[in-house]
Amino acid sequence: MTENNETKSQEAVAVFGGGCFWCTETMFQRLKGVNSVESGYSGGTTSSPSYREVCSGSTGHAEVIQICYDPSVISYEELIRVHMGSHDPTTLNAQGADVGTQYRSIIFYSTDDERQIAERVIAEMDELIDRDVVTEVKELEKFHPAEDDHRDYYNQNSEKGYCQAVIEPKLAKFRKTYQHLLASQD
Repeated sequence: MTENNETKSQEAVAVFGGGCFWCTETMFQRLKGVNSVESGYSGGTTSSPSYREVCSGSTGHAEVIQICYDPSVISYEELIRVHMGSHDPTTLNAQGADVGTQYRSIIFYSTDDERQIAERVIAEMDELIDRDVVTEVKELEKFHPAEDDHRDYYNQNSEKGYCQAVIEPKLAKFRKTYQHLLASQD
């Protein structure tokens, strides 16, 4: 059987940090054109970071998500705009009650084009709001997948207190704000 390149979708990867990866993973899973989202760690010095180590703030890693997506359906720029709108990019090393460098707002890029897009979107946002955007833009060196019990957390644990009290309200706001980008099953 021959492969038809016209019907085969492309896949690209984006890596963002915007606070707790349980929250961000949940939101990005619901976007059309997103094929998968995986929680993990990036940006630090430890070669095999664990959740406990990252939460201590000693590794330099941020809690991040790796998004595999189809750029013919959703662009890198759209993903960045969703990322910037799905958390507070003006709080340094914190998102809500989560405090520490592991919760920093960050965009990891793999190409110079991605870096330029990220910097442009941040500059535009910085002009529109009255507080400084503190989102870091950094070259992606390595993505470390989170442990199994941190992957697909909300979908596996939606009845738990944290999911109900923290993730569900963020998800409701996300659905309203990004309704035009949601996958049809959401």
